[in-house]
Amino acid sequence: MTGKPSFFAELQRRHVYKVGAAYAVAGWLLVQVVTQVLPVFDVSAVGQRVLVLIVAAGFPVALVLAWVFDLTPQGIVRTESLPASGEPPAAARERRGIDRRLNYLLGALLLLSLGFLAAEHLMPPRGTAAAERAAAAEAEKSIAVLPFANLSDDKSNAYFAEGMQDEILTRLAKIGTLRVISRTSTQRYASSPDNIGEIAVQLGVSNILEGSVQKAGNRVRVNVQLIRAAGDSHLWAETYDRSLDDIFGVQGEVAGAIADALGARLSGGERDELARVPTRNPAAYDAYLRGLALYQRGFETASFVESTQAFEAAVAADPGFAQAWALLARGEALMIFFGVDTSAAQHSRTLQALQTAERLRPDLLETQKARAYYVYRVERNYAEALQRYEALHQSWPNDAEVLSVLSYILSRMDRVAEADRRAAEALQLDPRNLQLLKLQALQALAERRIGDAFKALERVQELAPGESESLQLKAILYQMLGDLPKAAALLDPAAMPDSDFERFVAQARLERRYDPLMAKLQAIADRGGTGYQAQPAVDAHLCVADFERLAGRVDAAKADYGRARAALQAMLAQQPDNAELTLSMAQAQAGLGNQAAALALVDGVAAEVPESKDAQFGRDILDQRARLLARFGRRDEAIAGLRHLITAPYTGGAYSGPLTPALLRLDPDFDALRDDPRLAQVAAEGEAYLRRQAGP
Repeated sequence: MTGKPSFFAELQRRHVYKVGAAYAVAGWLLVQVVTQVLPVFDVSAVGQRVLVLIVAAGFPVALVLAWVFDLTPQGIVRTESLPASGEPPAAARERRGIDRRLNYLLGALLLLSLGFLAAEHLMPPRGTAAAERAAAAEAEKSIAVLPFANLSDDKSNAYFAEGMQDEILTRLAKIGTLRVISRTSTQRYASSPDNIGEIAVQLGVSNILEGSVQKAGNRVRVNVQLIRAAGDSHLWAETYDRSLDDIFGVQGEVAGAIADALGARLSGGERDELARVPTRNPAAYDAYLRGLALYQRGFETASFVESTQAFEAAVAADPGFAQAWALLARGEALMIFFGVDTSAAQHSRTLQALQTAERLRPDLLETQKARAYYVYRVERNYAEALQRYEALHQSWPNDAEVLSVLSYILSRMDRVAEADRRAAEALQLDPRNLQLLKLQALQALAERRIGDAFKALERVQELAPGESESLQLKAILYQMLGDLPKAAALLDPAAMPDSDFERFVAQARLERRYDPLMAKLQAIADRGGTGYQAQPAVDAHLCVADFERLAGRVDAAKADYGRARAALQAMLAQQPDNAELTLSMAQAQAGLGNQAAALALVDGVAAEVPESKDAQFGRDILDQRARLLARFGRRDEAIAGLRHLITAPYTGGAYSGPLTPALLRLDPDFDALRDDPRLAQVAAEGEAYLRRQAGP
């Protein structure tokens, strides 16, 4: 008699081995195919992982079913245990037939798997194909919004067209599945250009939005059309005729229609953002658009002062206008950050505007940006500001300003490589933004990567020939290299502005030619001014006094230093915490021979803002301190300070760029150290650093 079959023999009789092998091959083949196909239908990575887990979980289930049930000509039946006497001949023949069919199935699955492997080997790597599909999909959902034409008879309504464009652009930028080029890269194009395809290539987008705004009395007409650059085909167009009382939701309607036309999926939060109506007060909205147009002009003091006044008018007309309160808080914060007004009253106004926005709409991205701005610009808590801006970038991935501020913050935290990377990412969203290109140049200048700085500034000149600030930055680079003739060619004394004239003053100091600028500086000093206009006059007083001192006219210098000190005392009485004014007072005290008072003022600011807290401003302070120490003949301390600064990344002190060997050789502030051999050693260290920064 035949004994009871073994467990492994029973596994074989019940086809468990073959079912397991067939399931494993079929499951593997299924996973390979669907992970290639599902991304085409925008199925997320999470969905794909769930499918793989389901296939894996089915394997033990298939083995159990193969043990319990059997496939017969009569269908699927429960498998009976083999009797001790063995399987009957008829059943054995039937089982052999089933074995052959399972063998055919397994063979077919193996052939399919081999075919898939061969095809995959001959085709591009899966990652490459997926990346190409993702890149193509992203390109299809990329858009630039050209300046809206102002068709109003009253050309002073241009701000209204600018504001409408900005509002539509802001809403589009909040859609994470779109790639949106920022306003500053598009503002130099015409409203309805003939070369749409060329512009799209320059901006790296597939779609262009054109528009126009016509405002007449209480009526507004907005025309918009979405164009696919390839073939200049129109995807969508609409005309909105509204009264001023009913214009507030148009921007969200336009952004939503564009998202639909481009096939961009919207989250619930994004749909809420598009549907949001910021105010229903026409006067408030008009003032807001006026402030927005002014705010977009950049960091010129006059522009952000005027934009702040416009936002104040907006919230006065509608105290519940959260978005206007948020932008008002940012404008007020700039006043503090740039030293225009650091008084307690100004701090109170800034915080009140911010807290009002947070009370009205804490969920608004503009409100969250205003809080991050306050932490950065007012509290100067860079660690917290970095966290807040990183979170904003996740929620607002198309906002180039968020990335640029991240770059500024990282630079102040002395994380220069990360700062450079964030600036490059901002330029991808805003490739023709002159401010971002100049930011790249400044970061390269701070690190003494002279060649990279020149490249960024040459790009600015390609986009905006004759742009004055980039020419001044190029002049700084030539000054850092000691090439004064080339720097002079970029700095025409007759074109010196009434503010921000430090670069011209630096050139005169390095050339030791003081008289050509003296008359204009004296005129600025004599003009005086109130509020933010008072600072240039004080700076001019100090420059005139410095020139008189360096020219050997001691009595005239002391008189001018005295006038500057008197003006600074009055300003500091209103703004005792203003670091910029305090450093200017240190210059005045030094000029009057008050060594202890001058150094005490500088050391006080350095204690408040050490380089460990703010690498950029902290090193600017140390630069000024080293200059004063050199002038006062305190050689050991001065040399130690210069040795530290000669390889430290920073943008520059009171006059011209970060220290370089050429500046050590040319600047009159270091004349008292000329015969000290240690100065030559510091210069040699600086030369070695410049070579390293230049690369191979």
